[in-house]
Amino acid sequence: MLWTVTTGQPTTPRSHRRAPRRIRRAVLIGVVAAVLAAVVYVAAVVVVPLLRPAGPRPLFQLPVACGETWQLGTYPGHDDYDVDLFPTEGEAWGRPVLASYAGTVTVAGINGSLGGRTPENPNGPRGRGGGYWVKIDHGGKWETQYLHLLEPPLVRVGQRVAQGEQIGRLGSTGNSGAPHLHYEQRRGWEKVESYFDGVPSGITHDDTEYTVRRTSNNCASGQR
Repeated sequence: MLWTVTTGQPTTPRSHRRAPRRIRRAVLIGVVAAVLAAVVYVAAVVVVPLLRPAGPRPLFQLPVACGETWQLGTYPGHDDYDVDLFPTEGEAWGRPVLASYAGTVTVAGINGSLGGRTPENPNGPRGRGGGYWVKIDHGGKWETQYLHLLEPPLVRVGQRVAQGEQIGRLGSTGNSGAPHLHYEQRRGWEKVESYFDGVPSGITHDDTEYTVRRTSNNCASGQR
């Protein structure tokens, strides 16, 4: 006689055996949906703001003390829209560098290498890049950059600064031949012509040498 052999496990209908597979499929669909939702959210948070147009141009001021007259200039090979600032009177080394407009510091450190030009050794070796520098986000996709500072910036990343607040001192670190401030205004990812007190600087290209004088209106309330 042939006996029925069993394993000791209850016999499960076929439909019940498929239930775990349906559950796994539902879980997988749920995970995929969650991932897609996360991707859409990241795209909305990161990409969409980048596609928005820039806000109105802030009323930027010269990044130097109220009432001082400075020479703004460029020269062949300097790069379009880059502005070099030199004082027309007095010693350049160590002059206060001020925020052109209120904003949040996003960079405060070293760009490239410092080199060895100091007030005590003005003809020391040049460095590379911008030396000590600061970058400020003014909102609306506008930012300013300040390069060749004498020493580590007086501000830190994440710090909120007011218009006219001192962020560093003028120097000649990085690839610089003499103490001056290299300055840029940017809209989004692009450099644009710098405006000061609502007036264009006139520095738009580096095809030829160009200089102009401007008097700073970067003044505290009541000084103007």
